[in-house]
Amino acid sequence: MKIYLVDGTYELFRNHFGAPARKAPDGREVGATLGLLRSLLMLLATPGITHVACAFDHVIESFRNGLYPGYKTGAGVDPDLLAQFPLAEEAVAALGLVVWPMVEFEADDALASATARFKHEVGVAQIVICSPDKDLSQLVSGSRIVGWDRRRDILLDEVGVVEKFGVRPQSIPDWLSLVGDAADGFPGIPGWGEKSAAAVLAKYEHLEAIPADPHTWPRAWRSTGPRRCCSASLRRCARMYPCRKRSPIWHGRAPTRGSTRSATGWAMTSSPGGFPGGARAEGGSAKQCSSSVNTYELFQGE
Repeated sequence: MKIYLVDGTYELFRNHFGAPARKAPDGREVGATLGLLRSLLMLLATPGITHVACAFDHVIESFRNGLYPGYKTGAGVDPDLLAQFPLAEEAVAALGLVVWPMVEFEADDALASATARFKHEVGVAQIVICSPDKDLSQLVSGSRIVGWDRRRDILLDEVGVVEKFGVRPQSIPDWLSLVGDAADGFPGIPGWGEKSAAAVLAKYEHLEAIPADPHTWPRAWRSTGPRRCCSASLRRCARMYPCRKRSPIWHGRAPTRGSTRSATGWAMTSSPGGFPGGARAEGGSAKQCSSSVNTYELFQGE
């Protein structure tokens, strides 16, 4: 089987700006939620898709705001959109999907945690992360864990990540720290562009491994822009962006959304720990959601 992990926050934003506005009988704006449901129903109607979960940023702010003051917030987000998050979570759960509404942490962390939990399951042939978010490219592995931009119908495997960014998946957090990521509020480091960052990280993989003295770099790089600000900029990058999303893993409790046995093949049980059998995913930064003690496990025997 294949597991499809949907970035509900991205889908809700996309439909807020792309779907027609609609009002509920009580006057609330619900256009983004309706667009999201249409999108998910199309996904569920696709032959072979049986196991789906959806994660939302129930609260836009997260623990990363305490690590870096410039990190993204809910400021400037349309109130009509923010007000639809609880409604969207309930509506998606009503479809029979497992829903993770994240509070202290982010939807990205829930998707990364599910990937870490299920990637070694014998019965899982592939995990498809339904999001174009560059952060999530770090989770891609071979052709078993892939990213899928549903809007443009682009599937990104590990070879595709290297072709697109010039680095392997494990270097994506470092690459974004250097070139910047406007979606998360990272301005990047002056003097570093996509090509120069890719060239350096292709050799050293992570920021911490790049020699502070540019004179020790390969000769071909020494005349590039990053050379002129190498030592200072790398130290500044490591200091400014301690919240680089390097394989974020949520160790917290699972939310209460979801059905006891959903139409998409997930089951919800009451074991502690945040994942099937109380297991905890390994690595990365802890991600916790203040909610119930329910956990989700793949329903076996379908």
